[in-house]
Amino acid sequence: MPHSEWISVTAIGGIALILALATVFTALIRRIGQPAVIAEITLGICLGPSLLGLFPGDLPDRLFPAEIRPHLGVVSQVALLLFMFVIGWEFDGGSLKGRFRSSGAIWISSLALPMALGVGLAYLIHGSHDVVNGKSVPFTEFALYLGVAMSITAFPVLARLIAEQGLQSTRAGTLALGLAAADDVLAWCMLAVVVALTTATGTAGFLTVMAWSAVFVAAMLWLVRPALAALADRLRVRHTPYVPVLVAAGVFASAFVTSHIGIHAIFGAFMFGLVMPRRHDSLLGRVALPPLESVGRLLLPVFFVVTGLSVDLTTLTAGGVVQMLAIIAVACLGKLGGVTLSARLTGMGWKDATVLGVLMNTRGLTELVLLNVGLSLGLLTVQLFSAMVLMALVTTGVAAPVLTLLLKDRTEALTPRDTDRAAGSPLVGSAAGRHDGAEAA
Repeated sequence: MPHSEWISVTAIGGIALILALATVFTALIRRIGQPAVIAEITLGICLGPSLLGLFPGDLPDRLFPAEIRPHLGVVSQVALLLFMFVIGWEFDGGSLKGRFRSSGAIWISSLALPMALGVGLAYLIHGSHDVVNGKSVPFTEFALYLGVAMSITAFPVLARLIAEQGLQSTRAGTLALGLAAADDVLAWCMLAVVVALTTATGTAGFLTVMAWSAVFVAAMLWLVRPALAALADRLRVRHTPYVPVLVAAGVFASAFVTSHIGIHAIFGAFMFGLVMPRRHDSLLGRVALPPLESVGRLLLPVFFVVTGLSVDLTTLTAGGVVQMLAIIAVACLGKLGGVTLSARLTGMGWKDATVLGVLMNTRGLTELVLLNVGLSLGLLTVQLFSAMVLMALVTTGVAAPVLTLLLKDRTEALTPRDTDRAAGSPLVGSAAGRHDGAEAA
């Protein structure tokens, strides 16, 4: 067999193994009430050097040789870009406006405190992680990045938790959805600035990247969005076979442009989703969203395994374990503690405030996306990357059991009419039907 063909065939076999194991892990994890993202993060870690690599024979390299990993990386990037596009398309800023007039303090706390604690943590640990692959890591970029990483909330996992716990019609549930959506949009914008600072050469280079980014955003808002709205108005049933392909082309083209600008491909995919027409019940929404969402869902386990192959828990020394515990503590104190206390000060009861804090503390796939950006930029050592992945796993995994405990004495149940109305919400219905990973509906 020619070597090039062997690489392709081995990559295909690796994808088959990943999808099969993801199905098994997801089925098992769902039995204990956890979202699929927990299974898929765990699968990625297990197939990497942290577990499989402990056995003789270098099994991770045998299953996923170095030569096929770029191919797996391309597949994982396709899944990631489609995921970010769907997140952008399902974001509805108009539905959030009224929620922040009375809850601005909670929103500020949900961002400011985690970011401040992340910057403080960066000050303490930067000396242990100031060199990656022989290159020094500037403190400013490192601190800003950790601040953003601590402020992220996994919107899809949060939406699913709200649906499963019957919180759609409660203040805590609806407020959590609005806060998480606004948090993540602002966090992605800040991450774009961090990426530009890291990739640009000097102040002039940074300003150039920012200028081209502004041009890109302006073009998307004033040229692409009207064009897409016109397309949605003129779309007829006979055009439906071509629409998903053209929309996918737009997603990847937008990602290509932002990658060349210097602010990472995920921002292009996310921005293309943001400028899509918001009428999900339109022909465009019915035709384009389901297949692209399904393809992303199908391929996301590959992203988790590619991430897991970069996680090496064996690199955690005693000091590394202490840092990992500090990272988890800072993440929980900043998000759960900050949101809970600010919600209580605005008049919410302790139970509702704690529920809101637990919901906002979930990170899931959204955090992994951000961590992979940091790893690719050379901002994270393998040891710190591994610790941050475990933080994402812990903060997501504790949410469901803690919520179950908090709500165990709640006797209030949603009527069928309430359930239908919540499922049809632009923030709950679409996102709860999706999940932070490749979970089957």
